[in-house]
Amino acid sequence: MVDSSAGSEHDADTMVNALLTASRLLVAVSARSLASVEESLTLPQFRMLVALHTRGSLSLSLLAAELDVQPSTAMRMIDRLVIAAMVTRAPAPNDRRTSSISLTDKGRVTVTRATERRRAEIARIVDAMDPPRREDLVRALRAFTEAGSEPSVRAAAPRHLGW
Repeated sequence: MVDSSAGSEHDADTMVNALLTASRLLVAVSARSLASVEESLTLPQFRMLVALHTRGSLSLSLLAAELDVQPSTAMRMIDRLVIAAMVTRAPAPNDRRTSSISLTDKGRVTVTRATERRRAEIARIVDAMDPPRREDLVRALRAFTEAGSEPSVRAAAPRHLGW
């Protein structure tokens, strides 16, 4: 009798290893794209800028929840981004006890330029693939992101930049 679970475990390990390798490449692409636009910005800080770009102004607690970090961590990131003139912090119009965090023009331009550079580098990698492999990759990535409940990034939607 053949144990079919051993084969599926091997397939799962193979898939996980392939995804880890691909994610390492994508993080490297993201880091290079960000460094080419703004050297001093960290990837977590960039994630915060993308969240603000996508969702608009947010309170500290909503921003921390969006990034899945503690409010104290989010506050330190905000402090650094205020100093870098990437975000502003102001009392919320409906509750003066709460701060509203917003992107500045500099923050908006940084997100747009870094995303454009990342898109261009990913396009170069995709162009190096054989067309049938591209189609397989699209199907596999759609299934993967659907299983992980990640919304799709649309090229025509400027507020849906993805990260």
